[in-house]
Amino acid sequence: MSWQFAVDELERRRALVRRMGSPEKVQRQRDGGKLTVRERIDALLDDGSFTEIGSTTGTAKYDEQGRLVDLAASGFVFGRGRIGGRPVTVAGDDFTVRGGASDGASMEKITASEQMAGSLRVPLVRLIDASGGSIRTIEHLGRTYVPANPAWDLVVNNLTTVPVVSLVLGSVAGFASARAVASHYSVMVADTSHMFIAGPPVVARTGRQFTKDELGSPELHAKAGAIDDIADSEQDAFERAARFLSYLPSSVDELPPCLPCDDPIDRCEQRLIEAVPTDRRKVYKMREILADVFDRDSFFEITRHYGRSVITGLARLNGRPVAVMASDPYVYGGAWSADTAQKVTRFVDMAETFHLPVVNLVDIPGFLIGLEAEQAATIRHGSRALSAIYQATVPWCSVLVRKTFGVAGAAHCNASRLRYRYAWPSGDWGSIPLEGGVEAAYRADLAAAPDPQAALAEITARLEALRSPFRTAEAFGVEEIIDPRQTRPLLCEFAEHAYRLLRPVPTRVQFRP
Repeated sequence: MSWQFAVDELERRRALVRRMGSPEKVQRQRDGGKLTVRERIDALLDDGSFTEIGSTTGTAKYDEQGRLVDLAASGFVFGRGRIGGRPVTVAGDDFTVRGGASDGASMEKITASEQMAGSLRVPLVRLIDASGGSIRTIEHLGRTYVPANPAWDLVVNNLTTVPVVSLVLGSVAGFASARAVASHYSVMVADTSHMFIAGPPVVARTGRQFTKDELGSPELHAKAGAIDDIADSEQDAFERAARFLSYLPSSVDELPPCLPCDDPIDRCEQRLIEAVPTDRRKVYKMREILADVFDRDSFFEITRHYGRSVITGLARLNGRPVAVMASDPYVYGGAWSADTAQKVTRFVDMAETFHLPVVNLVDIPGFLIGLEAEQAATIRHGSRALSAIYQATVPWCSVLVRKTFGVAGAAHCNASRLRYRYAWPSGDWGSIPLEGGVEAAYRADLAAAPDPQAALAEITARLEALRSPFRTAEAFGVEEIIDPRQTRPLLCEFAEHAYRLLRPVPTRVQFRP
């Protein structure tokens, strides 16, 4: 006797499930400019690498003789595959099946996908295109239920164990939105994806009407910091996910993967000598500096639209991955706002979780000041960022490019550790900048002077003479002032030392969304 009949039945059931929702719903998905879940998985993963789990899960219909008449797919597909040759778990919502509603068998499979990633110690990529729970579930169950978040313990544990990427590829709400932001890197697609706590029809019950774009566009969420990136297309989102994962280890049990590099360590870009204007009132383009000091084309910026006075991203130094923070003087002059501080906290915690050395290019005039800054609790969020930096144990190198002032400036490194730190000749630091600080410190002297303006000019000139970074170096207040053109060789040396020190052990820091 052969079991070929059972194998044939297995293949028939798989074929029924692979129909997804229905031909009409599949076509509607494509007409909306979106791929189906199975097309997405194929586009994301290396060719032929996908092994599906739960390939015959669905809602079955039998005739009176107990023979299978139909098998409707569940709204969730997951399994194992590879990206760039490295193993991953991929989990995708099927919007063609009841809008990808996260209930029934789908929830069991969601739980299994989270468990698989954490247990196998491989990255998890979520392809999210689900409307969340459905009121129809009440009728199906014949009762209501107390809300719970199944598998959330697995979601939280994965954030401290494996890289998690969420790609929002449609209109998502509720639990699907929570899954989207519970990640280390999240992407929405321009024009075809939206994200809500609750969508426009539900919000309309509060008496306010919004369009999908007004309530949940990618631009809104990128600026709010709910998601990290906006992709031009689904294919662009897949490529961004693959690139993000290329810098990270598969889990906290490993070190980040180092790649061969043909960019010379001793490459010294001439334009760095004039990258920072000698006039302190003028700004410059920090991203051009990043391109000059890291391996060519290796800088991958993340969370660009949120907390914009700090640039964050991943890069390589002689093939070794590092986490990068850099001030952007075009935004608040580099001053830290409340959202900047929150961005820094999350980014530093990710670097600590995945053993990424940190390189920080600093130009910080302090915290943003004023009524709005106070109302945003900037000092509290700033203190949290400072705490994250002091709790980090990964090797850290700071380059003081220009301003380093106040508590925010002091957050450029953990001062209690070995200070692997360099300063450019453009360095300018202190408790507060002279501009504006003189009036506060010498208020009584200025008030008593016959000519306050002349007195202010005299005091300012006297202090300017003491402002040179070389005077700080004389007292070993800064370890080394360098020619800006030597930055890359020194950073490559730092990365080499850093990777000698790294150990793939779990950190005490618990990453949270």
